[in-house]
Amino acid sequence: MYPTVKEALSELEKGYEINPTRWVDHARYTGEAARNIAEAAGLDGEKAYVLGLLHDIGRRWGFSGIRHIVDGYNYAMEKGWDDVARISMTHSFAENIPNINPSMMDMTREELEFTKSYLANIEFDDYDRLMHMCDNIALHSGYVLMEKRMIDISMRHGVHEGTVKRWQELFEIKDYFEKKMGRSIYSVLPGVVENTFDL
Repeated sequence: MYPTVKEALSELEKGYEINPTRWVDHARYTGEAARNIAEAAGLDGEKAYVLGLLHDIGRRWGFSGIRHIVDGYNYAMEKGWDDVARISMTHSFAENIPNINPSMMDMTREELEFTKSYLANIEFDDYDRLMHMCDNIALHSGYVLMEKRMIDISMRHGVHEGTVKRWQELFEIKDYFEKKMGRSIYSVLPGVVENTFDL
């Protein structure tokens, strides 16, 4: 279950009123990227758009590190949006075992154990993979090459022992969708060259 596009956009507006920072712009670009790539890859574009819009809904209460995934999960479950809750949990990971940057760890022990258990008991699907990838090609200012987003995250949060493995998995996901599309993911992301190179 997931809300309509109108409801999802309303949620972002409400979230921005509580936490008026760049997370909402990033979420909008993530949603648009997800829709464009989904449609080109034979997936449901509207579903991808909504899930992309709300992947970071756990940030509505203010700044947090990785805890936003559990906050978003709880909020979406209260709304009855199982698919949104799932994406809130999976969008930060490319595989079923969480590889969490220590600098972003702000979950309680119980929340961490819940996250590990949740991820260990689901099989990632194309929407999970799509949201993880789109989260990594969208800045608050637009679409960029994945490498630029990787550096953006690393400069803010540092690197750790799992960073390179995470990058490798992201490139594998990118290759997977490009095979489904028959062309580059960047071909459906307007402004990616200008945003990447600040033209």
